[in-house]
Amino acid sequence: MVKVFIYPSTSLILSDMVERFGHNPLGAAIAIRERIQTPGFDSPPLQMTPEDPKKGLKYAAVEVPSGVRGRMALFGPMIEEAEAAIIINDSDLAFGCMGCARTNELVKFSIRKRKEIPILELKYPSSEEEGIAFVGAIKEFLEGLSKNTGGMEE
Repeated sequence: MVKVFIYPSTSLILSDMVERFGHNPLGAAIAIRERIQTPGFDSPPLQMTPEDPKKGLKYAAVEVPSGVRGRMALFGPMIEEAEAAIIINDSDLAFGCMGCARTNELVKFSIRKRKEIPILELKYPSSEEEGIAFVGAIKEFLEGLSKNTGGMEE
């Protein structure tokens, strides 16, 4: 079982595909669920504690807006924990405010910086044929991880 970071991290389809191939998806939904279910968490539905922007300082400078640092407090540990990653570029799901956009850039940069892990980067499909090839590429990548639990050959 390989821990696979997924981007966009809110993609339930990617998360489901990673699980179906026997791996552990690292995405926002699971991380937020764990935080909400943790006893002592005292500010739902905000899903952030006052300490989160401070934790985010490990991943983003103090000049960066606190929203980016707060998001990185959530995503940063998952990126560090990841043993593989799937990045979907140009997806409709990855829209939002400037804080989201900057966080997305930082997340992708942080993943790409980890050269020791296998990374699959794909463009979001725009047609049925591209969608079939898209799912096939993800399936092949995840099966490759299964065969080589120490990491996929590039």
